[in-house]
Amino acid sequence: MTTADLISGAGVALILAAFALSTLKKLDTNSSPYFVLNMLGGALACVGAWLVGSIPFVVMELVWTLVAIFGLIKLKTVSS
Repeated sequence: MTTADLISGAGVALILAAFALSTLKKLDTNSSPYFVLNMLGGALACVGAWLVGSIPFVVMELVWTLVAIFGLIKLKTVSS
């Protein structure tokens, strides 16, 4: 297993954890933990995709990360 596999695997695991927890009603999709799991997962998956040269997945995971950051900022500004 390569470094890229480990990094991507960790990222995908975080994204899937957020999805599974929200599906099981253990995590609200409009909560900080949900956005943080997606942000970190997307960022790690983006790095892993970059390391293997998969530009379409770099773009997808970068957008995933940015959307999660936007959601976290929006959540913080609305609750302030």
